[in-house]
Amino acid sequence: MAKAKKTAGAKDAASTGLPARPAAKTPSTQRHLPIAEVKEDCVVLKDGTLRAVLLVSSINFSLKSEEEQNAIIAAYVNFLNAIDFPLQILIQSRKLNISGYLTRLEQKEKEQTNELLKLQIAEYRNYVTELVELGEIMTKRFYVVVPHNPLSDKQKGWFKRLLEVFKAAGSVRLSRERFLQRRRDLMQRVDHVVASLGSIGLKAALLDTQGLIELYYNTYNPGASERQKLADLNQLQVEP
Repeated sequence: MAKAKKTAGAKDAASTGLPARPAAKTPSTQRHLPIAEVKEDCVVLKDGTLRAVLLVSSINFSLKSEEEQNAIIAAYVNFLNAIDFPLQILIQSRKLNISGYLTRLEQKEKEQTNELLKLQIAEYRNYVTELVELGEIMTKRFYVVVPHNPLSDKQKGWFKRLLEVFKAAGSVRLSRERFLQRRRDLMQRVDHVVASLGSIGLKAALLDTQGLIELYYNTYNPGASERQKLADLNQLQVEP
């Protein structure tokens, strides 16, 4: 009886004469990300604002003398007082990945003609592999995210700046002229931040397009990034 009811109550596409409904597609993760595109060493968000990311070195503060520590603190205070826009400081901890180093060692081992040196390279490679796996050695990277928001442009009126933001949010993709202007303003801020960090004794490098893509790929795909490395940007083929 249950089977008969199910057959009588079911209406497929053939019986109704209507086309079958396509299977519901799962929304892509990209739809939930605020990033519209990455190009020319900066990130364009869906609201039309831009971001640049700096990879910054670190300082072993504990090993500094008291005078050096006070000088670093004073320089950091001056750095904060010198900027009139928000900054984001990001620290990422990841398990140390030495696959590239081990690959080079393996290549050297194959090229070595001296049997003693070849054996030593093999033993060293195994030792390093076990050390990293058993010790779960972590590596830290420090980033500073520099933003550019049209609403922070004090040279324009409030209404005009607000209108530009809504236009950018609606179209997502900026015009070439508007993008270049905002990128110039962003790079001026980047130069200022790099110089200010240098006064503290920190070295900063601007991530290029390839570096930005790898950063976000590793951030949003921590598991997949360990198994599958991202291809070089020049080797990627994007269909129009």
